[in-house]
Amino acid sequence: MSTITVTWAISALAVLGVVTRPCGWPEAIWAVVGAILLIAIGAIGFADALAGVAKGFDVYLFLLGMMMLSELARQEGLFDWLASIATHHAGGSPRRLFSLIYMTGVATTVFLSNDATAVVLTPAVYAACRAAQVKDPLPYLLICVFIANAASFALPISNPANLVIFGDRHMPTLVPWLKAFTLPSLAAVGVTFLTLLWTQRSALAADQVVVTQPTSLPASARLTGSALIITAIIMLGSSALGFDLGIPTFAAAVISTSIILFLQRKPPFALLKNISWSVLPLVAGLFVLVQALEATGLINVLSSQLKELTSWSTTLGPTMAGASIALASNLVNNLPAGLIAGGAVHTAQASEKMARAILIGVDLGPNLSVTGSLATILWLNALRREGLDMTALAFLKLGVIVMTPALLVALSVM
Repeated sequence: MSTITVTWAISALAVLGVVTRPCGWPEAIWAVVGAILLIAIGAIGFADALAGVAKGFDVYLFLLGMMMLSELARQEGLFDWLASIATHHAGGSPRRLFSLIYMTGVATTVFLSNDATAVVLTPAVYAACRAAQVKDPLPYLLICVFIANAASFALPISNPANLVIFGDRHMPTLVPWLKAFTLPSLAAVGVTFLTLLWTQRSALAADQVVVTQPTSLPASARLTGSALIITAIIMLGSSALGFDLGIPTFAAAVISTSIILFLQRKPPFALLKNISWSVLPLVAGLFVLVQALEATGLINVLSSQLKELTSWSTTLGPTMAGASIALASNLVNNLPAGLIAGGAVHTAQASEKMARAILIGVDLGPNLSVTGSLATILWLNALRREGLDMTALAFLKLGVIVMTPALLVALSVM
């Protein structure tokens, strides 16, 4: 058996382990074991593996910064307060509560990243639903996962996958990004809302919402909110100036968290304990897998296909590429799919329109299945902690209805 075949087999099994979690083991174990096996059989040298890990440096810092800020907001009760405000202003209307939670999810995703929406907003929405005594919290919880992916290309900071599609030479600064993605993002968010609301119409019609009083906003939560706003401004400023987002995001998070914990006289151990540290080895392992796959010539094959699509049709080519990567993201998870697609975009020197279509597919495509993105996996984990679950088949049936039209409309207006 050739080294290329073994590399593909190990990589496929590792990704399968990540998305299915056999034996209930964490996703990171499967990615790291796959990376170690590839090094052991000589499919990738140790130095090349380290180079693959190093490629994710900006992503690691970005994730760490966002996880710190998200946990700080959760710990200080900021998201619980936002959820209680939504419940109060719903005025007893399930549809209004659905809409208010959706708008909260949009803002959280756009300015704090899709992972923050999945990890932090989900338990806050569940707590709000319990306080409002809704019959079935699932329609409202579904918002957290679908909007986490649908709104994740509104800004460069909205999804870690955005950092890998465009390399240092391709990532647009803030103003060009807004010009390119504002309309597709609005389309994705709007269509996702309409289709998701339509699929949940029966459950909402049969529901009832008890009007509750909003919880008080502690001074620490108010301070945390200010820190989040300042951090968002710093990240947007960095994007506007064309800087990498990892270092400023991490630095702003460390400074903000340190100041607030110092003023509250709280030790950092509780916050650090609740951060999902396993995300970092998971991402590092995936970078190594992609580095090994690149050595098999995969990137060159994909770049040739991108060139062929471009030469075939400058209009349909990007649409087909975006739709294809959207489906692929559900087979292998959108982070490795994005890493591979980003390499192909760079090698092929693809047009900006092609790159935009691929990014939309990587970000929005995961709304099809539970295996599509890290945010979806984190959402499922958050549901399980509340004693809830959703089968892969049930999500797929819903995803076909919600994701497909949103993707087609977003690609058509880019």
